[in-house]
Amino acid sequence: MPLDPVLTPYIPFPTLPDRIDFVAFRERDAAAVNALVAQVAEPGPQVADKQIVSIPVEDGTIDIAIYRPSLDDGLLPAHLYFHGGGWVAGTGLSPFTDIIGRERAVGGRCVAITVDYRKAPEHQYPAGLNDCQAALHWVVEHASEIGVDTSIITVGGGSAGANLAAALCIKNRDEGGPAIALQLLEVPAVDLTASLPSHRDPDLGTKYALATVDVERLVRYYLGENGDARDPYASPLFAASHADLPPAYIMSAEFDVLRDDGQAYAERLTADGVSAVSSLQLGHIHPSSGFTKVMPAARMWRDEALTVLGVINDGGSFEQAVAATR
Repeated sequence: MPLDPVLTPYIPFPTLPDRIDFVAFRERDAAAVNALVAQVAEPGPQVADKQIVSIPVEDGTIDIAIYRPSLDDGLLPAHLYFHGGGWVAGTGLSPFTDIIGRERAVGGRCVAITVDYRKAPEHQYPAGLNDCQAALHWVVEHASEIGVDTSIITVGGGSAGANLAAALCIKNRDEGGPAIALQLLEVPAVDLTASLPSHRDPDLGTKYALATVDVERLVRYYLGENGDARDPYASPLFAASHADLPPAYIMSAEFDVLRDDGQAYAERLTADGVSAVSSLQLGHIHPSSGFTKVMPAARMWRDEALTVLGVINDGGSFEQAVAATR
């Protein structure tokens, strides 16, 4: 399918500057992203309650935002969402992440929690992953306070956040953590060695929204110069076994250098007996699921994700969730 024509004025996205002052870079990036969100994204729905809580993590604290769709429904499933930004930028409290939190709470019929994990390079791997794990444990430990039914916990994320969600599922399995019912992974980065065909496609790596040269730099910022890109908690594709992981619904963009990550991960999970679906979003670029104000296909992407999440949160099976998207 050709690129969605709505996206033509927005590409190619600029690449990272040669030298980065990360404090200033994050401020500029946030301003640019917030302006784009105001232009292209529908506002999130109203929720009954939103609160921001600081929770303890190793050597500090992080903030999480908690969204509750109704005050009258008793205990609800929990959904933890980890934002994108190449592990170095973005926040769990940004206008875009706020939209996601509201959509997931209302459309997914759950308590949605967005997590502002710490960023590289100041906090390199595995700090961000450990923060996400700390958020999961905090939600379980404080379930009664925030109205969460711990029998249905799901995780999700976009791009670097999807990497963290997938890695968290593996780490959580290995350490005997709380049961996770679903991993909802959008434009995930699961192979930090950049070995899949789409990583080497010169068009995908230069003409759209995520440049190959930037991916390589972001991985170095996240892992450090001597980091191991095959560490399974950094590159979930390379786990020795994917058995006993939660079912995975994976959504990738057609015109994205990370396109093949989703399909490869679904295949690896399936080979190890885990239910997994790779849903390729035709005509899309890396961030265009958020273009819901201007792009009908973005609204379809959002609705597909919320359908899957809603079926799981209503007690349905993964197979029922997949069937509901067809």
